[in-house]
Amino acid sequence: MRTDLGKARLLFWTFFKIGAFTFGGGYAMIPLIQREVAEHHHWLTEQDILDIVAIAESTPGPIAINSATFVGYQVCGTFGAFCATVGVVLPSFVVIYAISFVLRQFSELTVVQYAFNGIRAGVLALLLKALLSMYRQSPKGAVAYAVMAGAFVLTAFCGVDAVLVILASAAVGLISSYLMKRRAA
Repeated sequence: MRTDLGKARLLFWTFFKIGAFTFGGGYAMIPLIQREVAEHHHWLTEQDILDIVAIAESTPGPIAINSATFVGYQVCGTFGAFCATVGVVLPSFVVIYAISFVLRQFSELTVVQYAFNGIRAGVLALLLKALLSMYRQSPKGAVAYAVMAGAFVLTAFCGVDAVLVILASAAVGLISSYLMKRRAA
């Protein structure tokens, strides 16, 4: 049991270091995970890492957290999965908590309010760019425009849950495609 506890502790610190010193998201962490897990600690093979990354990409959730969980489980069971997951998440959590604490303390300052106004404007511009890009790539036609307008009205003005709107839009798209193929045949 002592060895398992030592491995779990080492898993925690390894993934804490990966989480603390990697910028750029989960995909940027993959080379570090590979180096630490396969080359440095020899817990798993290179092929195991590739398999874990493939599984982590295909399951819901961030790839770094999924990878840490799978590596931890392979190395030290459920407790190892817990330790590796907490290790990779804790640095981000601490940083975000600290930033939110600082921002809360200074939120009344005019400069901070102006900064947030600028951030909101930037986020709006990015959302509009994404909308325009998606619009250009989407099929055009009466059904597409009706779904787009209906989805907008339902979410923006009627308060319908976005998940339900997405499911309904998918259903309308499937039915529309089926009917179009049936007419063409």
